Amino acid sequence: MIKRMVCVAALLGGAASAAPIEPTWESLAANYQVPEWLVDGKIGVWFHWGIPSAVDEDRPNDGSWYGKNMYGGGKKIAKELCEWHTQRYGPPEEFGYEKMIPLFKGEKWDPDALVAFVKENGARFIMPVACHHDNFDMYDSFHPWNSVDMGPHRDTLKEWKAAATKYGLKFGISTHLYWSPGWFSPARKYQKEGTLEWKLFNMDYSPKGFAEQDIWNEHWYARCWEIVEKYDPDMFNHDCGSYPKAEFPKFISEYINRDLQENDGKQTVVFSTKNPELDRKAFTYNLERGGAGEIKEIPWMWATDLSGGWFYRATAVNKMTIPVMVANGVDAISKNGIVMLNIALRGDGTLPENQADYLIAFGDVLKINGEGIYGSRPWKTFGEGPLEVKDGRQGENHQEFSQADIRFTTKDGVLYAFVLAPPTQDIVIKTLALGGVLEQEIASLELMGSDEPLEWNRSVDGLTIPLPKKLPGQIINGFRITVKN
Repeated sequence: MIKRMVCVAALLGGAASAAPIEPTWESLAANYQVPEWLVDGKIGVWFHWGIPSAVDEDRPNDGSWYGKNMYGGGKKIAKELCEWHTQRYGPPEEFGYEKMIPLFKGEKWDPDALVAFVKENGARFIMPVACHHDNFDMYDSFHPWNSVDMGPHRDTLKEWKAAATKYGLKFGISTHLYWSPGWFSPARKYQKEGTLEWKLFNMDYSPKGFAEQDIWNEHWYARCWEIVEKYDPDMFNHDCGSYPKAEFPKFISEYINRDLQENDGKQTVVFSTKNPELDRKAFTYNLERGGAGEIKEIPWMWATDLSGGWFYRATAVNKMTIPVMVANGVDAISKNGIVMLNIALRGDGTLPENQADYLIAFGDVLKINGEGIYGSRPWKTFGEGPLEVKDGRQGENHQEFSQADIRFTTKDGVLYAFVLAPPTQDIVIKTLALGGVLEQEIASLELMGSDEPLEWNRSVDGLTIPLPKKLPGQIINGFRITVKN
């Protein structure tokens, strides 16, 4: 422990003395820069995988918080799960969360194959969960509850990064640790001082006042910095609505300063979090399960879950259909967003087929229309159509798009227009009417993925494209529009 603290202190001291960003929100907002690789790459895959993944797959809805809700509580979901856990495994005082760990073996986990698959289907970066609210580290940690000493007995972050590097993907991590002392409140009555379990359930910290405790904030900082030091992630996501008041901007600044030192003053790393009250110029905003109603000046991240429950559960249902998910992604990109799709692996480490179908569908769209997605930027307006996407976190769109819903991007002087549902009649793009926001004349118009010559007509009512004889896209069809200089 002493050796680790000295090492961290030395590294922090070196970074702080040589780098420009101060540990304040003001300094971060003035200096934080979003790396081009993130804005160009557009598509990432989040992986939720851990102890909950190995619980009986037919369990009732646990709210993706099995370790908390299995101990019961006032909410209906917790009471029902506690009853189910007692019947399936035994009462929580006898079969606590710590006894679930041997069930989590990851015996079929193949990070190389998984990363190859997500890359083939469009991903340009991955972001596995390093630690969820359950305080179990999925890496070689100084914290005794970790995946190297227990469960699968593998350093999953090390292996994820090796696979990402092999396939040329950027490597991010997500930590959900901060809420842990309060999250485990229902389990506290069963713990005994001096045991190893005492550390798993964070009994040394106040369940309600942990955010004001220096000892907790310092512990959180050390746990997070160990990840930076050992795994050097390109992206660090802090997934928690709460955050340490002083340590948080300090951690972000040190993470970026370290990067600036190593890259001749150029920022190459991303720090993301989802607290809406913070200055969004100081980090990359993770707009989890939400959406944007308009183009955002600062690049942001739309994070959604393909499983229906964040962690694998066979009975979970994704309320968002595949066509809607894909269209939501293009909608986000048209508004300066980055798409992050969560995959919930089974306890054995395999990818459920229903989630693979979502990613394959997105991959099919990107294979045809990728030139208008990767490296693109928002145009003068995001698009048009009757479907209005709610602005803000949560409440993401589940409604079906129509052919009247069009989204735009631009790259290298070319305009791209995406029809967010398979058209059944002539396509009319009102935004591109004569005298509208597109001031130049159109030189050519092509349907991406098709060699069919297209007739088109531009008038004061809009740009009309007769329905093509054959559509290359089953969900989305994109048009390449070249203008005269």
